[in-house]
Amino acid sequence: MAATLYFIALLLRLYWFILLARVIIEMVRSFSRQWRPSRRFALVAEPIFVLTDFVIRPLRRVIPPLRLGGVALDVSVLVLFFGISILISILTTVAASAL
Repeated sequence: MAATLYFIALLLRLYWFILLARVIIEMVRSFSRQWRPSRRFALVAEPIFVLTDFVIRPLRRVIPPLRLGGVALDVSVLVLFFGISILISILTTVAASAL
């Protein structure tokens, strides 16, 4: 049981890093409007967006962006980061106590 929980926590950590890569790509895209990715970069970025879209899109429907003047901050990604981090912490704690 503990090994299974550790494995799930490992998968969640991997997903957390994939989500971080998506945030970095979106930040580069938003700050540099004239930037166009190369084909190689697009081949790497496409799976990142495919893997994260199915979780982020429903969250964006539920959690509205935070308006700060003329800027809208997407809080749903932050909520997902915190949720995954809390879930990883719970899984590793339960797995450690199961040993």
